[in-house]
Amino acid sequence: MSNLPHEGTPLAARPLTRAVLEIDEYAAGLGWDQPARLFALVNTEKLRTEEPGLAGQLGLDQQAGDDRAGSFTPIEQDEIPADAPLDEFLGTIAWPGTVDGCAVTVERLMLPPSAEASVPEDLDGEALTRWVAEHPERQEVRMTVAVLRDGERESALRLREKDAATEVLTGADLVPGLAHALAATFEE
Repeated sequence: MSNLPHEGTPLAARPLTRAVLEIDEYAAGLGWDQPARLFALVNTEKLRTEEPGLAGQLGLDQQAGDDRAGSFTPIEQDEIPADAPLDEFLGTIAWPGTVDGCAVTVERLMLPPSAEASVPEDLDGEALTRWVAEHPERQEVRMTVAVLRDGERESALRLREKDAATEVLTGADLVPGLAHALAATFEE
């Protein structure tokens, strides 16, 4: 587990948006062509109070008073198995009650809307993946998606060709399928 640094993270009003941008900045620091990463989100003040030892290991004891109300600390989980489809892997997760939310960051290829109309109808699975990978208008994107137990969602998208913190797009409904899969990890 690791705590993510606050330096370089753009300012955001909502605590969940700040957490998503913090994870995006962490992933950006690792570079591109990285595996998917999963994070637990825990209330920072609650973590300091209920788990002072862990908070100390994460360097949170030194930041007391610096946090805005309701902030979340992302804690990276064990590596996601490379051989398992992400949606299937997420279906195996159940979070303990101490986890307030979760997030994932993953890289994918995408096509602009103008190119989506040209996708051959008979392609699916690996053939579709190859077709997109070879398309001249493809773009690499890093998606960071987070959900809270109460259903709040947030996403951040970063294009490889515009790889700067000031170019990150945020919004609650940017990656609805992935947000839904993450929300399902809290269903009993």
